[in-house]
Amino acid sequence: MCTPNRRLDLDRPVELDWITRAQCREGDPDQLFVRGALQRKAAAMCRHCPVVMECGAYALDNRIEFGIWGGMTERQRRALLKEHPGVSWSELFEAQRRC
Repeated sequence: MCTPNRRLDLDRPVELDWITRAQCREGDPDQLFVRGALQRKAAAMCRHCPVVMECGAYALDNRIEFGIWGGMTERQRRALLKEHPGVSWSELFEAQRRC
């Protein structure tokens, strides 16, 4: 069973090369910063994105408050962070990918 690292590694460089492969990179960014029921529609855009895990991990690790990231709404990210405050999400998702 894979277990997440409970510490954030602030010395680890942030790699952002995944952004060039994001499905939303050429769209209107305002579509990802909506309120209410429109958030579900915006999150659906992420379903087939090849970097959905990297995007979500980036938003969670950096405590990004607003917008749709990794197919998650603001509320979904807040809930994950509240439940698992010390997780390095990029490490967790990478470990899950290797399992």
